[in-house]
Amino acid sequence: MTTLEWVQNRKIIAIVRGLAPEYMLKLADALYAGGIDLMEVTFSQARPETWKDTAAAIRAIGEHMEGKMLVGAGTVVTDEQLQMAIEAGAKYIITPNTNPELIRKVKAAGLCSFPGALTPTEIEIAYRAGADAVKVFPAGNLGPSYIKAVKAPLSHIPLMAVGGVNEKNTADFLKAGCCGVGVGGNLVNMNWVKAGEWDKITDLAKEYRKAVEEQ
Repeated sequence: MTTLEWVQNRKIIAIVRGLAPEYMLKLADALYAGGIDLMEVTFSQARPETWKDTAAAIRAIGEHMEGKMLVGAGTVVTDEQLQMAIEAGAKYIITPNTNPELIRKVKAAGLCSFPGALTPTEIEIAYRAGADAVKVFPAGNLGPSYIKAVKAPLSHIPLMAVGGVNEKNTADFLKAGCCGVGVGGNLVNMNWVKAGEWDKITDLAKEYRKAVEEQ
């Protein structure tokens, strides 16, 4: 199964932001126990000193969950971050915006590219540059009806909903035509992580998996 097929089949990417390295493997285990087998570890643009930790987390999770979970790098906006993600073994690259040059570099490296876009024009530009699927962000602000409207003329472009996605609207976004969704704080609850309440994350992950299977 290719990376894109895995994403399209499993549909839910857990987005991890600002989490200390020591929590990463336990979080991966908790998500996997709940049926989530895609993780995006993001780079912080405000804290370049954490980039090495981000790359190390991608590598550690990839090795720990080899064959069971695909790990990608998120909020990649520079060539340096892209190179770090590649060297760490990221399977896909997610960006917050549409940067055709960066998309082409991702594809040249043999990885899946999921760039962020909002308007039909941006979505088309991203896809023409080589994006495997386009991340509609922030999807929650516009809702599933926006996805459905965009998919009418752009039915050939795989879309993913990110931003404002939760366990209650996941099925609606998928029914509207999304091939997958990305979920951050509405799944990776930082209070639960820091308290070691991994069972709560597993239980919530199961709710997202149920939403996928029922739609």
